[in-house]
Amino acid sequence: MTAMISTPPAGTLGDAAVAAFDRKRRVAFAIPAVVLVYLTYIFFAFDIPGIVTNARTDNAAILLSDFWSHKTHVTRDNRSGTVTVAIEGENKGTYPPSRLPEWVGMQDSLTRIDLGKGYEVVYEGEGARFTVPDYGVIRVQPEGRGIRLDLPEGEIPDWINASSARVTVTTPEGRFSMTRNRTETFRYEPGWELFFFTLDSPFSGLSFRELANLAISGERIDPARPNIVHMISDFWNNQMWRHGDVAWALFETVLMAFLGTMGAAVVALPLAFLAASNFTPARSLRFVLRRFFDFVRGVDGLIWTIILSRAFGPGPLTGSLAILMTDTGSFGKLFSEALENVDRKQVEGVQSTGASPIQQARFGVMPQIVPVLLSQVLYYLESNTRSATVIGAIVGGGIGLLLTQAIITQKDWEEVSYYIILIVLMVMAMDSLSGWLRGLLIGQTGRT
Repeated sequence: MTAMISTPPAGTLGDAAVAAFDRKRRVAFAIPAVVLVYLTYIFFAFDIPGIVTNARTDNAAILLSDFWSHKTHVTRDNRSGTVTVAIEGENKGTYPPSRLPEWVGMQDSLTRIDLGKGYEVVYEGEGARFTVPDYGVIRVQPEGRGIRLDLPEGEIPDWINASSARVTVTTPEGRFSMTRNRTETFRYEPGWELFFFTLDSPFSGLSFRELANLAISGERIDPARPNIVHMISDFWNNQMWRHGDVAWALFETVLMAFLGTMGAAVVALPLAFLAASNFTPARSLRFVLRRFFDFVRGVDGLIWTIILSRAFGPGPLTGSLAILMTDTGSFGKLFSEALENVDRKQVEGVQSTGASPIQQARFGVMPQIVPVLLSQVLYYLESNTRSATVIGAIVGGGIGLLLTQAIITQKDWEEVSYYIILIVLMVMAMDSLSGWLRGLLIGQTGRT
């Protein structure tokens, strides 16, 4: 007997196709409309026009320049008349009178500051004058309890900010500021000044060739130690850049990530056996453990950091515990799912030899899940290296603390860029190391 297959009438098929086409067309028009409405809501909810109106591009330009340059402060105390020249205005970067920069000249009560390209500031008497090319000479003078500003033109340009208490002039070659108590000029120069040696080091200001000659064959500056050791010591103990402290902070950050990740893996592995359905028949126990995993990983690591810092106080160990709490939940879920997908035939083969449950897990289960476990642990180790930077800023440890301090002071933004570069290099190094270990360990496990 031959089965008869009837087809719907042509009109019915055509109507269904038209209806399906209409539905798709309505959906195609509805999605862009919803997206447009959402973007419109965001535009007004976040006050985008106000943000654009209040944006200070000049401040952003100064901030970006601070990332790759440094500024030298020429400061006069208007009460005593004392003039100091210091890099970033720090005592550790103060020039001695015998080693002033060539663009600063001092003679009696007159201080001449050459900012380059025709821009010049002169401190004279109690006042100062600022020569700006194509504009003229700006004169600033204390008057009573305030500051008097004399301009070559009547209208104040937008690059001069003046009030009765302060006058600030911002130009491409430098900035000038004067109050009743202090007069200050900033000259910007490219590079991270004093990155290797501070001004009190005997190696400061020497060229690379001179340093190389001193390190190899020069006469010892300190009879008690070779010059190369002296150079390394001065670099490592640089009081402005604190290379030794930065290296220790990087070590603390990596240590937080390592201890937290490995501790979470050790805690989660036995719990994962209890949460796997093919190893634990008790549904109530599995339910409790799985909800525990959901809870500890559902609370963000920063929240755990705040809670634990209140309980145990600040420190790198608190950061490690916060990472451990969050990753225990993530590893518990991942490991239990890996255990539920093991091949039971291998376990039964080990069991047929009379092996104990622990031996069955060791020789029948672990070889199957070790590649997955190692891959996940190494991936989380790399990710937690980044997280440890933020956690360290909260618990007071690692490179995150130094980065936060540099941002809060808003003074040495070149240090901020230095720390950011180090963090990126640290993450790249951890990425390369974890990738190499993953390939090495998983490859060996696979061959085993």
